[in-house]
Amino acid sequence: MADRKFSAYMTEWLYGEKGYYASYKNIGKEGDFYTAVSTSKFFGGTIAKHIISLVDEGFLSEGGVVCEIGAHHGYFLADVIEFIYTLRPKLLSTLNFVIIERFDDLQEFQRNYFKESFGDAVSLTHYKSLSELQCENAFFVANEIFDAFPCELYYKGKTARVDADNIEFDVDDPWVREKAQKYHKDRGEIAIGYEEFAKEMSLACAKFEFMSFDYGEMQARPDFSIRVYEKHKVIPFFDEEIKRDALFGKSDITYDVTFEHVKDAYEEAGVRFIELKAQMTALVNMGILELLEILKENAEEKIYKQELEKAKILILPNFLGERFKMIRFRQEK
Repeated sequence: MADRKFSAYMTEWLYGEKGYYASYKNIGKEGDFYTAVSTSKFFGGTIAKHIISLVDEGFLSEGGVVCEIGAHHGYFLADVIEFIYTLRPKLLSTLNFVIIERFDDLQEFQRNYFKESFGDAVSLTHYKSLSELQCENAFFVANEIFDAFPCELYYKGKTARVDADNIEFDVDDPWVREKAQKYHKDRGEIAIGYEEFAKEMSLACAKFEFMSFDYGEMQARPDFSIRVYEKHKVIPFFDEEIKRDALFGKSDITYDVTFEHVKDAYEEAGVRFIELKAQMTALVNMGILELLEILKENAEEKIYKQELEKAKILILPNFLGERFKMIRFRQEK
């Protein structure tokens, strides 16, 4: 590896020509990690219920855009659409479904999956970035996106560079140092790109709600959280026994989100922060339990129990319910 700042190294690891996210990857039991989407369809179902509530509230028009950012397989948006069809079928013909996806092969996978799932009943539009999208009214949703932004590593006033397989803290970067001081970090990760992303979203749509799920806390962690996931094994990035070159581009690399940084980026772009909640609280408030009750009344007990066990992983504190957070924003121009 050539000598470079850590953010460039992480960008290449995840998004380079042979990067981890540049091609189809299994998620779930056969992959490197689980997500809420791979755990239960009721994750997407609860978002569908929330979208319907936004229409009923008058915030989202029946002809508005429902847009997932970084959809990977497309399973999440497909689950949302499936539940919209069940709960409010007429919206299927009026809402506009959009995916923001930079990689061509993932776009193709998503198109094929939607064709197999919905035939011609659902129209899907792709854009490579938010800057290509222009709309009046939208609901944006993302799952585990902010932990996948490149970051700089910071330690006691210095920013990291990568020299071959070594991490050296000897770069003087005033912007990184300013962010570290703002979020009371003397070491840890400083995300790169939140500000630009928030501005792009603000310019893409006049009136929108944005909801995202990720792991982290409002305040910054007091230490490094960067780690690699390989076949459900968590490998600390600074583990002296690991060979980073061997993992490069082949495994996921991630870190805990500082939601205060996300909040500040959106507020600087003129977007209003609504709330940060534990995933457990957010999903219960949006109606996941009501959806499970509907299933109980209309399905065999065996199917209900199977889906209930999957949904528990989403909301129980000792699984995904507490560690994962939901952050929500609104803009009305």
